[in-house]
Amino acid sequence: MQQLLKQLLSNKKYLVRLILPVLVMMMATSLFILPASATGVYQIPSLTADTWILDQGDVISRFNEGQISKTFKDLARETGNEARIVTIRRLDYGETPESFAKGLFSKWFPTAAEQANQVLLLVDTVTNGTTLISGDQVKSVLTDAIAQSVAEETLGTALRGGNKYNQGFLDVSDRLVAVLSGKPDPGPPAVIDTVKVEGTFTKAEETDQGNATAWVVGLLIAATVIPMATYYIYLVFQQPPSKESEE
Repeated sequence: MQQLLKQLLSNKKYLVRLILPVLVMMMATSLFILPASATGVYQIPSLTADTWILDQGDVISRFNEGQISKTFKDLARETGNEARIVTIRRLDYGETPESFAKGLFSKWFPTAAEQANQVLLLVDTVTNGTTLISGDQVKSVLTDAIAQSVAEETLGTALRGGNKYNQGFLDVSDRLVAVLSGKPDPGPPAVIDTVKVEGTFTKAEETDQGNATAWVVGLLIAATVIPMATYYIYLVFQQPPSKESEE
């Protein structure tokens, strides 16, 4: 018995010595993995001539990414104004879409002269938080009010309608290109109200159905009352004459 207990205790100690390092490794790995899943400005690659969309959130289709990139490239060639879209899967702790966008804007365009004709739209795909940063030169056409509307209404409408990122970014590119080209602002897309309002008027089908029901009820009543009335009348006329009338 004592030998069995010693064997169990020795096995228990062996298991503890075996499992403890594994637990420590798992905890250490989780500490490194959690921060790594977030994105900091320092992790964003440097800007290149072909960087019009940086889709780290992986929410834009290849086709639409190519279409929007071509649209922004044509805009830059024709007007000198440049627009870019960046999607991030998760921000660092304490970071907001606005603070991240400002940091990235300064990283890609360090001087005021480089920032002057630039527009940067950033989206955090975890929270769908959006912000739009622009340089001083483009603010003459892309005012702060329009910039806020582009981020919150043009893109926000598509995101609130079921995370329709592709449609939202297409709408954003169309609106930005129009505004940055000096054309009138087309505004955000119209929101279609799908709530159905019940009318207070009776439909023709309901009226016909009601009339038919009334006719059926009336015929049933008539079919019941008329035979009964006929029977009682028949009984009255078939009664034998009284003795007085015979005398």
